[in-house]
Amino acid sequence: MIGSRGAVATSQPLAAQVGMSILQAGGTATDAAIATAIALTVVEPTSNGLGSDAFALVWAEGNLHGLNASGRAPGAATLAEYCGAGYSSVPDLGWLPVTVPGAISAWVELHERFGRLSFASLFEPAIALAERGFPVSPVVAKFWSLAAQRYSTTATGPEFAGWLPTFAPTGAAPRVGEVVRLPDHARSLREIAASGGRSFYQGRLADVIDTFSRATGGLLRAVDLAAHRPEWVDPIGTNYRGFDVWEIPPNGQGISALAALNILEGFNFDEGAFEDPLTWHLQIEAMKLAFADTAAYVSDPAQVAVPAAGMIDKTYAAQRRTLITDEASNPAAGDPARGGTVYLCAADSDGQMVSFIQSNYQGFGSGIVVPGTGIALQNRGANFSLDPTHPNALAPGKRPYHTIIPGFLTRADQAVGPFGVMGGFMQPQGHVQVVMRTVDQQLHPQAVLDAPRWCWQQGRTVWIESRTPETIVNDLRGRNHDVKLIAEPAAFGRGQIIWRMGDALIAGSESRADGQALVW
Repeated sequence: MIGSRGAVATSQPLAAQVGMSILQAGGTATDAAIATAIALTVVEPTSNGLGSDAFALVWAEGNLHGLNASGRAPGAATLAEYCGAGYSSVPDLGWLPVTVPGAISAWVELHERFGRLSFASLFEPAIALAERGFPVSPVVAKFWSLAAQRYSTTATGPEFAGWLPTFAPTGAAPRVGEVVRLPDHARSLREIAASGGRSFYQGRLADVIDTFSRATGGLLRAVDLAAHRPEWVDPIGTNYRGFDVWEIPPNGQGISALAALNILEGFNFDEGAFEDPLTWHLQIEAMKLAFADTAAYVSDPAQVAVPAAGMIDKTYAAQRRTLITDEASNPAAGDPARGGTVYLCAADSDGQMVSFIQSNYQGFGSGIVVPGTGIALQNRGANFSLDPTHPNALAPGKRPYHTIIPGFLTRADQAVGPFGVMGGFMQPQGHVQVVMRTVDQQLHPQAVLDAPRWCWQQGRTVWIESRTPETIVNDLRGRNHDVKLIAEPAAFGRGQIIWRMGDALIAGSESRADGQALVW
């Protein structure tokens, strides 16, 4: 899709159309991104909601700005509390993995700095979708059904009382094309819009969340919500063959994509290299090395010193590169020098471009929906460690290791554009593959997104998309990779891209999702 006045791309067509309507009404790319994000909480509740976290990269007036709106652990969330209850790891469901939701604060902060239309107007399309109803799209219906099956057997305590009435009032998930209405969600959206987001953090909605948490054994309190603040951060980046690749710094995992690209820059790849099994092997091995460091060192830099500069140092990358052989490995962390998710992107005719990601983490998140509000709370705290010696160990007021990462590409201090691939630990792996398909293979955005992918799991186990050429699969197995052929497209992430090419904008939204790329 190629246009010149604006572009929006995301994983659900109705949300993409909301963003485009905002651009055509005179909104900035940030206005469009916020409206799209709000709409996604309605039409794709299987991945995000009002209780999500969010990150953003915004290109405006010749500079790139980063926003970290991830939430912190409640003040009562201590290792003693969790370990005393018999847990060796943070569970996926219930109150224990819930951290303060940051998405709404991201909407507010982004609008105050880069918006043009009124804040409340950005909510109107989503409110209409929630009140009048929307037809459920195919990929969303699939994950809604899987969630309903899971929660019907595992989410049985009083804290889960709000999920079924909100998302499966008939006892079953909606089918493809079935029209769903979310009246509680609409009322909360109206209240958030009217209060400029304050109700969620310091008003009535905060009190409702606090009351339900206290009544059902949760640790989240109104004081935790009131203390939340999003943080403007300096993006971190690396140069890959003349292109600067940008990520949000830790507590996010985007640094692992940069580290892997630094390692891969030492090899030569031409346009035809991606049909060569060796290219796939080198990518996988570089990603393993990067992930080993990320797992060992990434934490909340406000509480723990993270050696971010050392992790993306070119000299350190050269040292790590020497560990790659012709065989699959299971690498350990090095010693660097110390110093369920939705993605969307938008661009406008004034040059503003936004890379935005918003997530519950796993599907509907914790399984907790605050009754009467439509607020589904994320489970980002599941990524905390309960090992007291680990940098990412749980602590009150601490942000967990975060999987969601928006990406951005520049060249010669000019914006190329936003990109992202949602999907847990697939995200930095998707970023590496997007950058290399763009820079080394010189594909256009849609071709980049549609190309077959790999996803390293652990040890020597790697998932390979089942449509990958057999020659590549057999070669990887010959190198002792434990290859699992996976037919499920969503296992390899769902991404979007918008590149600026002179006066034109070229956008893609991949075929693994229900998504849509729109241009104007």
